[in-house]
Amino acid sequence: MLALALSALACRPPVSEPPPGTPPGPSAREAQPVSAPASGATGIGFDTVSWVDSTLSSLTLRERVGQMVMFWTLGDYTSSGDSVFAETLDWVEKQGVGGITMSLGTPIEVAAKLNYYQRRAKIPLLVSSDLEPSLLRLEAAIYPHYLLETGGATGFPTAMAIAATGRDEDAYAVGKVIAEEARAVGIHVNFAPVVDVNINPNNPVIATRSFGENPERVARLGVQFIRGTHAGGALATAKHFPGHGDTDVDSHVGLPVIHADMARLQSVELVPYKAAIEAGVDLVMSAHIALPALGGDSATPATLRPDVMHSLLRDSLHFRGVAITDALSMQGVGKGYRIEESVVRAITAGTDILLRPADNEVHSNEVVRAVDAVVAAVERGDIARARIDESVTRILWLKARVGLVRRREVSLDSLRNVVGSRPHRALAQDVAQRSLTLLRDTASAVPVAARDRIAIVTYMPETELKAGRAFVRELRSLRPDARVAGRILPNAASSQLDSIAKSLRGSDAIVIAAFVRRVEGEGRTTVPPHIAAWIDSVASQGKSVVVSFGNPYVIRQFPKVRAYLNTYSVSDVSEIAAARALAGMSPISGKSPVSLPGFFKAGDGLTR
Repeated sequence: MLALALSALACRPPVSEPPPGTPPGPSAREAQPVSAPASGATGIGFDTVSWVDSTLSSLTLRERVGQMVMFWTLGDYTSSGDSVFAETLDWVEKQGVGGITMSLGTPIEVAAKLNYYQRRAKIPLLVSSDLEPSLLRLEAAIYPHYLLETGGATGFPTAMAIAATGRDEDAYAVGKVIAEEARAVGIHVNFAPVVDVNINPNNPVIATRSFGENPERVARLGVQFIRGTHAGGALATAKHFPGHGDTDVDSHVGLPVIHADMARLQSVELVPYKAAIEAGVDLVMSAHIALPALGGDSATPATLRPDVMHSLLRDSLHFRGVAITDALSMQGVGKGYRIEESVVRAITAGTDILLRPADNEVHSNEVVRAVDAVVAAVERGDIARARIDESVTRILWLKARVGLVRRREVSLDSLRNVVGSRPHRALAQDVAQRSLTLLRDTASAVPVAARDRIAIVTYMPETELKAGRAFVRELRSLRPDARVAGRILPNAASSQLDSIAKSLRGSDAIVIAAFVRRVEGEGRTTVPPHIAAWIDSVASQGKSVVVSFGNPYVIRQFPKVRAYLNTYSVSDVSEIAAARALAGMSPISGKSPVSLPGFFKAGDGLTR
């Protein structure tokens, strides 16, 4: 068993010590720089090796399988008698699950909830979350009736915005801060970076989550983000393997089909994965995509294919870390497979962690069904016990490397010194400011002249409750004469648009703020045609500016726009940055990481 443990760790550089206020990682005796060579001494003490071996030996088959399951929960407050909380607590105590993936919640409640779970778990829980800069999982909660924000973690602009700054080191800095804040609330694994190469402007699920369309640049930024994550004391995940950047279907609602052959994958999609693996990325997450050109069919997702998850990932790319599925609740898998089939096939394919097992059944007690199915497969000989031990060993090593052997809980007091700190928020604002990309300005409308009277129109889906608030507030603080002429929702009638058009008369400059971004599971990345036509008409006249908050490709819906500014992000820092730039209070220097034929090329961007 010791030999198996050492073999699993041989290529894994230890995670650096977490910052003050977070639970400690490996001791000074164990720690090495993140850039430590893959070969040679691991830097792991014998006590850690002993813990992994003894822990594995103490687990029954059912408990070992439980370690391979990671369930999803919200970071909300619930009483101990709440039925959902009671069910998840049962998964921790009786099913022996190995991990939790944390969703939306405020920092204190997330930390308190995780501390509670950790106290009840037999083996320390490995906690993960989607902390891509664009998802802002630990951002403030909002009370809709008052639109009252309760405060939260630092919200960064998206990966594509980071790429637009032109400074690779920004990815390192952002990754480090996110890791520090994650560790402060009890999260050990960041499901980032996204190293998909977004070469399809119609991609409804990746888009601005990607660093761009150039494989080498995506690879460099991905490596920087991984190194920053390690420096902040957390574990990094490269996703979505073998590449989700050329899809036009959202895998939350269906199974995308990619027709690329191996030659194309080698030259585009796999480039960032090779770099990430060489940089010591800890986990690789699979993609729910079909790859018929690689010898499969159009119905089997990569997550369930041994030729992808084992032959390609481990044999060809030499990945020795932890392989994790994307959420098995997504329809890219859940629509075609019951839990009992998807979990067994995923492990057979080469997966170590089953993330959020589920299918289309309601109240299906998914964790118990998943564990039952895998245990049964082992008992009937479909999965070797050694295969289970191999995965559990890797998982236990991750837990040891983030310090869970010595401390499970976090301090609710000291996290206030880390999460949402002034230096962190200042970094987020600085990155957002330098990411702004001005792709068109035929009327010299940017910045808006000091004497011009400004009219603001905002467009946003119903889900964007706070869209435009920070933008309008900041612009009006800098230009008190600015006024809001209208707020447009997707169902706006022609009569409302006509009314707003009339109210724009007499304005010297018109600013249209368009909030259009990927909505998970819905794939809405465009403006309704009748509203897009209206924007195109208004934005083609005088000193008009369209500011795109989110989808950088939305300009094709209003091709006549005279000035077009990309922020790549729906976040307060991006709204504030855009307002300051339009008012002439800060420069514009971003360069586009992506292209849109007929409109702009990668690298384009006017300087102001």
